Amino acid sequence: MPNFKVMVCDDSIFVRKKMRDILALLGVNNIIEAENGQQAVDKYKDESPTLVFMDIVMPEKDGVEALTEIRAFDGEARVVMASSVGTQKNLKDAIMAGAYDFLQKPIETADIARIVKKASGQ
Repeated sequence: MPNFKVMVCDDSIFVRKKMRDILALLGVNNIIEAENGQQAVDKYKDESPTLVFMDIVMPEKDGVEALTEIRAFDGEARVVMASSVGTQKNLKDAIMAGAYDFLQKPIETADIARIVKKASGQ
């Protein structure tokens, strides 16, 4: 996947490392990290990743706010929201803001593989 770039945005370094490891296993070599929603918006504008995995609950700017800003900048952005606080409201807010998909934490390799496959057109 030479032109496939993924951004992982989560305030937990452990979650980012796990996501990096899973993505690398799936053959994704171009991985960008952000640790809060503001960083995600800024890095999205600079890097234009193919796919974004974003936590909902984060400091500075939450995932739904960041998703809204990213989608305003790029209406075709593919942002997958992840949350351990999987309430109906989080899911509804993420879908209303234009989320590409939604993951429940703890994140499973099979779920990441399904989303990467869908986004890469494989």
